[in-house]
Amino acid sequence: MSDESRAAAAADLLWDAWTSGERVAALPDEIRPRDDAEGFSAQLAIGGHAGRTYGWKIAATTTAGQAHIGVTGPLPGPLFERFRHGPGDVLPSDDMHMRVVEAEFAYLMGADVAPDAGPEEIFAAVDGLHLAVEVPDSRFARFETAGGPQLLADCACAGRFVLGPQVSGWAEHDLSTWGTAVWINGERAATGTGGNVLGNPRNALVWIAEDLRRYGCGLRAGELVTTGTTTSPVPVGPGDEVRADFGELGEVSFRFAP
Repeated sequence: MSDESRAAAAADLLWDAWTSGERVAALPDEIRPRDDAEGFSAQLAIGGHAGRTYGWKIAATTTAGQAHIGVTGPLPGPLFERFRHGPGDVLPSDDMHMRVVEAEFAYLMGADVAPDAGPEEIFAAVDGLHLAVEVPDSRFARFETAGGPQLLADCACAGRFVLGPQVSGWAEHDLSTWGTAVWINGERAATGTGGNVLGNPRNALVWIAEDLRRYGCGLRAGELVTTGTTTSPVPVGPGDEVRADFGELGEVSFRFAP
């Protein structure tokens, strides 16, 4: 079986799990990605099923998150338009497996990032900053033991995403020390700072721009990059009301269907 066929078969199986709600113990040996490159190829193949993307997410940007899923660094994944939501929306709850939410900072790219761009050039390509909440999920029954290549194939635990307001004067703020909090049903469930995201969300942006080069990809104008959770992932369930509080910058609120 060719590498392309293996990636397509892995994508078919994972997309079936995504749409059916069934969970996968592991990809069969004959199509299981053997390294990150093969995992990323399967991720790209899932795009043939899921449709248009509008940017990227980054999984495991905290040391605790990396330890939890058994990887040594972050993982890139796509943001699919079909799973995009806005503040005030009611998100489905019957298809959740991981059942957590994450308060995040998301950069909007205003220009393409050149393949040889350095950190300052990468950040100079940013055109805006949004507040956001990610609702990650996995098609693996035990995502914490799946390993990096399989998690890459699984789109780095991509799920639903709530894009909140754009931040005015965003370039003036030091996000490394900016406090955040997640409230569930009116009770504070977690607090954190932008420093939990590889020390600074800017670092996460630079990381993904450089990491995508490994796979012949890059950041493009108009894409969104959500940089990773600023707090520990917060458990949620059906009917829960979620509010991610970013202090003076604003908030993102929504709820899950009962």
